[in-house]
Amino acid sequence: MIGKQIRLERLINRDTGTTVIVPMDHGVTMGPINGLVNIKNSIQKVVDGGVNAVLLHKGSVDAGHRRSGKDVGLFLHLSASTMLSPDPNQKVLVCSVEEAIKLGADGISIHINIGAENDGQMLKDFGKIGKDCSEWGMPLLAMMYTRGEKIENEYDVEAVKLAARVASELGADMVKVNFTGDVESFRKVTEGCSIPILIAGGEKAKSTRDILNNIKMAMDAGARGVSIGRNVFQHVNPTNFCKGVSALVHNKYSIEQALQIIGEVV
Repeated sequence: MIGKQIRLERLINRDTGTTVIVPMDHGVTMGPINGLVNIKNSIQKVVDGGVNAVLLHKGSVDAGHRRSGKDVGLFLHLSASTMLSPDPNQKVLVCSVEEAIKLGADGISIHINIGAENDGQMLKDFGKIGKDCSEWGMPLLAMMYTRGEKIENEYDVEAVKLAARVASELGADMVKVNFTGDVESFRKVTEGCSIPILIAGGEKAKSTRDILNNIKMAMDAGARGVSIGRNVFQHVNPTNFCKGVSALVHNKYSIEQALQIIGEVV
């Protein structure tokens, strides 16, 4: 569908087929955490860093992800829960594809926790949103996490590769999963999934080098980019960090070269 292809080209690097996305939907789950107190300023910092897209809830769209005239894509996130919810792993729909289109979204994002007590309802919602996205020609990013009583380790390759495969089987255009820790194990994830795989950033990393190393290993294993939130907007210099990550993802810069761009001692 030509409409979907046009929108995908607003969300990825047209030359490399890779993407750097910064999700900034955390305010619904955790409130005004460090790095997101002033959402307008936070968005501006990552936009200035040259990312391909930002990911927001509907109430933050008017913060202006294209205020600087930069060609930055917009994912509208449809899923939500809060840290005060009886079960924070239970994601519910708080927006529709049609509403996202009216708000100017280039793509749709949903969050599924495989292994959660109510993952059946989340999968049902996935099916509905996937159908709507297909009808409207909207790209769909599935954030697939493995969380719940049956999940002993959400970074386990067997669980992660299942989560990625579910996204491709149910019609997502790209999927975000946890990085499994090394090239060999993550290659098992990418080999079993027919759509582009992005890695999540997870909890705040101990160092910039650590997160860059994970990105490099994931790309070597066949990942097509990143969807990283806290490690970006909570960085001491989010703009330069985005520039460094983009160089690593799109231009295959070394970790040392990326660190120089970021401005950290190599």
